[in-house]
Amino acid sequence: MPRTDLAGLERRAMAAEPPRDCPLCPRLVAYRQINRAANPDWWNGPAPSFGDPDARLAVVGLAPGRTGANRTGRPFTGDFAGVLLFETLIKQGFARGTYDARPEDGLQLVDCLITNAVRCAPPGNKPETLEEATCRPFLAARLDELPNLKVIVTLGDVSRRNVLRALGLKASAGVGGHGSEFQAGPYTVINSYHCSRLNTNTGRLTPQMFEDIFIRARALLAR
Repeated sequence: MPRTDLAGLERRAMAAEPPRDCPLCPRLVAYRQINRAANPDWWNGPAPSFGDPDARLAVVGLAPGRTGANRTGRPFTGDFAGVLLFETLIKQGFARGTYDARPEDGLQLVDCLITNAVRCAPPGNKPETLEEATCRPFLAARLDELPNLKVIVTLGDVSRRNVLRALGLKASAGVGGHGSEFQAGPYTVINSYHCSRLNTNTGRLTPQMFEDIFIRARALLAR
């Protein structure tokens, strides 16, 4: 491959993943600095996407948790949401290995990539609308850089709206709610309730409800 093409690939990869000290959102930068001062051994930066670069399935969350991906540096790793997500992915063949809540556990995603609409941990786990918009080009680039992408699972309606906007569509282009399914350009989007402790503890989301989302994703990929 010519040197210029390699340089182009590097630029595109950078566009899909923010730098470790991304300066774009002042509130998130300030929160990052607070966390670095209190826990200097944590990752404390934008959580990079994780998974298969040739994936046909993308799973999009909202933002890293403070003691989850912000601590470990891998999406959905280290907090409760990751337990249900990764166990479900393993069960449905989208991951192999054992999830041990740390990046060194050897877990591998199969035909699947996980990313977040907002890459830095927000205070209270709630990014602001401007922060979503500021980080959206990274999401758009990440989705665009998946050459075989067919199905996108969004975890929560905020994630769903951000994915639609990242694809150049209106947030109202696809309906919300658990199990909703619609076309977004060349992709099929399936929306799920977020696999948070709050949703599972209250029974709003059961393990079977969550697994059904990925059973449906598998069926769509088999077409």
